[in-house]
Amino acid sequence: MVENKAESASTVRVKSMIEENRQKKSLQTIGEKAMPNLLLGIALISILTTIGIVFVLITETVEFFDRVSFVEFFTGTVLRPLSQDPKFGVLPLVNGTLISSVIAMIVAGPIGMMTAIYLSEYASDNMRRVLKPVLELLAGIPTIVYGFFAFTFVTPFLRQFIPEMSATNILAPGLVMGVMIIPMIASLSEDAMNSVPNAMREGALALGSTKLEVTFKVIIPAAFSGIVAAFVLGISRAVGETMIVAIASGSSKNFTFDVTQSMQTMTAYVVEVAGGDASPGSTIYYSLYAVAMTLFVFTLVMNILARYISRRFREEY
Repeated sequence: MVENKAESASTVRVKSMIEENRQKKSLQTIGEKAMPNLLLGIALISILTTIGIVFVLITETVEFFDRVSFVEFFTGTVLRPLSQDPKFGVLPLVNGTLISSVIAMIVAGPIGMMTAIYLSEYASDNMRRVLKPVLELLAGIPTIVYGFFAFTFVTPFLRQFIPEMSATNILAPGLVMGVMIIPMIASLSEDAMNSVPNAMREGALALGSTKLEVTFKVIIPAAFSGIVAAFVLGISRAVGETMIVAIASGSSKNFTFDVTQSMQTMTAYVVEVAGGDASPGSTIYYSLYAVAMTLFVFTLVMNILARYISRRFREEY
């Protein structure tokens, strides 16, 4: 009798354990089935957000072009949105954006490239561990700090050598933007050069090449796609910069190539209109979206170009 009771109790325990395992497996099965849908939903958030942004830009831009001629907007050199006879030519903003970006790349391109070459090919491990974090600190500085630095230090410094320079100008923020994007170009270029196999370096050195010849004739050509992509992304970063130019370049909508004069970029115009007295439904209000759409197309083309170059000239080892 005792043995039968023990066996029955053991059977009950086994059955309960089997039932518990079934419940756990059912919960795990539900979780496994639900997880892909959850991850898909999270992934779709960014896509839906992008679609929403593009939809708003397009609809509001279409409303603007119902009021202002498409040709006038893209060919006009006068931008006077608040005058009695308003003009909405976007070329002064495009001109200011391109000039500031060119100045930034003149600064960031050579310095970033030389920095990447040093870190990748010449710096010791100890030196790299010190310089890399210091370089990356520049990327962590808020852009508004860069803007006040350009306005309160760089511009007064430059005016000592260029007395006719305006208190707000495009040269100072362009130079400071160049300093700001040095870490991006240097870091991405260094990563591209570090991805080149050491066998290529050792083979070139074994054939009698100097360190400099290996760098410029072997490493840089092999990492060309990554380096060009770094430069294009740097340009995109300069084109989309807001606070530096909003603070230091002024709000004068001049169509000029004199870098000592005040100009306004597309991003600065968006900030000005968004924070001003433009009432919803007015033409100047809709001009904000037209300029933002133009800026969006600029940056989109830059990113597409970077991806194309990366794929077209990519070297696989």
